[in-house]
Amino acid sequence: MALLSTSSAEVLRSYPAVWLRENCPCSHCRDPRSGQKLGNIADLPADLSGELVDESPDTVTIRFSPDGHVSTFNRSWLVEQLEPQQGDGRTEADKRRWTAADLAGRLPGAEWSIYTTDPVVKLRVLEDVARLGFAILRGTPTDGGTVLEIARSFGYVRETNYGTLFDVRTEVDATNLAFTGLAIAPHTDNPYRDPVPTLQLLHCLSNALDGGESGLVDGFEAAATLREEDEHAFRRLSATLVPFAWSDGLAILRAERPIIGLDPSGRIREVRINNRSMQAVRLPRLELEGFYRAYRHFVEIVSRPELQVTFRLQPGDCVVFDNVRVLHARTAFSDSETGRRHLQGCYADMDGLLSTVACLREVTR
Repeated sequence: MALLSTSSAEVLRSYPAVWLRENCPCSHCRDPRSGQKLGNIADLPADLSGELVDESPDTVTIRFSPDGHVSTFNRSWLVEQLEPQQGDGRTEADKRRWTAADLAGRLPGAEWSIYTTDPVVKLRVLEDVARLGFAILRGTPTDGGTVLEIARSFGYVRETNYGTLFDVRTEVDATNLAFTGLAIAPHTDNPYRDPVPTLQLLHCLSNALDGGESGLVDGFEAAATLREEDEHAFRRLSATLVPFAWSDGLAILRAERPIIGLDPSGRIREVRINNRSMQAVRLPRLELEGFYRAYRHFVEIVSRPELQVTFRLQPGDCVVFDNVRVLHARTAFSDSETGRRHLQGCYADMDGLLSTVACLREVTR
């Protein structure tokens, strides 16, 4: 897209004076070291106007009235700002949706020893987490607490009432079904939090038994399938607040969010589903019937075998996944001997991972 030519009127038609002045890059308007703005819009004259006073192949210079401030803009930057807003990279527009067949035999990931020494490989793995929703690091140490080291290799550990890390193994009188040998359906962890942890890590220390295979479902693919099959049901699940709650005597947590979260442009941005912690939805009877029809349809889609990729975590494997997109599951197992299946997990957040991705892109150019 070519920048509007030398005419002052043409430039100002696409860039209102207040927008230009509010984005002035000069050292009077922005701190030279941090790039942060030194003022705010309320400091600007309410009757701003501007005129084009100079331009070159690379720059455009505007003088503003009534205060006479002069701003010089990079022409290519102005061109870039004419492109539509793309969002923050977390919606379906920036993801690669998948089914089990798409990933058969090609699960994203890398060996830990290579990931930690080759920034190109590390970048690829983290981009897969951001774009596909998950990746598996193999050959990590099987020492307790390693999952925290893995999380800190790209971001920051989110401490919760479960601590910095938590153990997933069978317990006597377990307070959570995750700590039994029962099968666990595809779900979001901690939907009762606001904000919900956007990344989860599960690190296998031992897995010497039959059963207990891990499963992942692309929740964005499931939500998009619902939209294609029943748009009314999709709209209902994106508009109805659903209460999720957790209490164990030490913590009482509650959040109300739609099962399918959208951004202001209507793009899928989050899936939050967990039957174990979902509370009674309070709606008039007819609305409840419509909600449950939509909810049933979505759960049936999520449960379709063709949407779930299944694999067995081996000792030293660590799966890193987007907890507000990829639903995780587990098949049943019998573990009468303590420790025969032992995972350690922790939470992190996508902003730290995306920051690391951006920095790695700079150093690997």
